[in-house]
Amino acid sequence: MGYSSNKSDIHTKEIYGMGIEWAEENGSLNFSGEFAMVIWVETAMRNFLDTIEEISGSQVVNLVLETAGYRMGEMVSDFFKTSEINDMLETLPRVYGAAGWGLVTIEEYSLENKTAVLRIKDSWEYRINKKQGRKEESPFLPGHFAGLLTNLYSENIWYSMKKSQLKGEEYCEYHFAPSSITPNQNIHELTRSQEQYEILKLEEMVDERTKELKDLVREISSPIIPVLDGIVVIPLMGTYDDVRADELLQKTLAILPEYKAKYVILDMTGISEGVDEYMISLILKMTQAASLLGSQCILVGISPSLSIEMTKADFSIKEANITSYSTLKHAILYALSQEGKQLL
Repeated sequence: MGYSSNKSDIHTKEIYGMGIEWAEENGSLNFSGEFAMVIWVETAMRNFLDTIEEISGSQVVNLVLETAGYRMGEMVSDFFKTSEINDMLETLPRVYGAAGWGLVTIEEYSLENKTAVLRIKDSWEYRINKKQGRKEESPFLPGHFAGLLTNLYSENIWYSMKKSQLKGEEYCEYHFAPSSITPNQNIHELTRSQEQYEILKLEEMVDERTKELKDLVREISSPIIPVLDGIVVIPLMGTYDDVRADELLQKTLAILPEYKAKYVILDMTGISEGVDEYMISLILKMTQAASLLGSQCILVGISPSLSIEMTKADFSIKEANITSYSTLKHAILYALSQEGKQLL
C-alpha cells in the first residue's frame, strides 16, 4: 500500500485507476472520491440478509434486494454521467472490480438498441448465496445493472438471466433490454399477490368456520336423544329442505341400530310454521325407514295449527299407521306400556 507524505497519516492506493484513501486519524475510508466502508461479505453481510429474510420472507426480501439494487444503479450512473456512455461502459468493470464486487465484464452493448450482455463471476452476492445454500441467485446485482442502464439509456431497462454460477456454470450472465417491467410494478404485483393471499386465507377460514357452524347447527337442530332403553326422541325444529331432510334421515338410519330403538318419537313441538312438502315427505320416510329397522314412529307435539296444515296437505296419520300424542311424556308412557313397563 502507498503512503502519502501528509502528516495526517492518510494512506492511499490506486486500483484499476480507482483511488482508495484511508485516513488513520479519523477512521474514514474513501473510494473514488466518496465515503465508503468495508464489510465482511460471507459473515456480516450474509447475516444481515438472512435477518431480513427471516423477518420478511424470501419473496419480500428478493423484491427488496432487486428494488434497492435498481435504485442504487440509477444513483451510480449519475456519478459517471459526466463521461461519454462508451467510456463509462468501458470503465465500469474496473470500478466494480476495484470495489470487490467480483469480476464484471460487459460482453456487448448497443446504444442504438439499448441492450447489453453482462457477465459476473465470483460476485459478493454469489458468495453469500452459496453460503446460504440457495439454488438461485438473489436479484440485487441484475437489478442494480438494470437501474444503471435505465439511467444511461434514458429508457426503462430490465434483465433476464441466461447463466447461473450457482447452477454450476462458470459465471452469471444477464441480458438487458427495453421492457415495461419496473421495480414499482413488481412492488404493486407483490402487494396484490399478498392481498390476494390474505383474502384467500380469510376465505378459507370463513369456509372452515362456516362448515363448523353448519355441522353444529345440524347437530343441535336435529339431535337424536336416547331417553330410555329402546326409546329415542328426535326433536324436529325449524323448516326442512331436501338437503336437511336427507341428512336427518341418513343420520337416523345410521344411529337407530346402535341404540336398538323399538320406538322413535318425533317431537314436533319446535315446528312453528306450517308443514310443507319437505316435512310431510320427511315424516313418511322416517316412518318407513324406522319400520324397516323394526322401530315404530310416534308423533308428539302437533299443535292445532299444525294439525290443520297437515290436513290441508292430505296427510293422514291413521293411514300412515302412525301413533300420535300431544306430549312427549304421554308418548314415552305409551312406549313403556307396550313393553310392559312403567315409570315409578
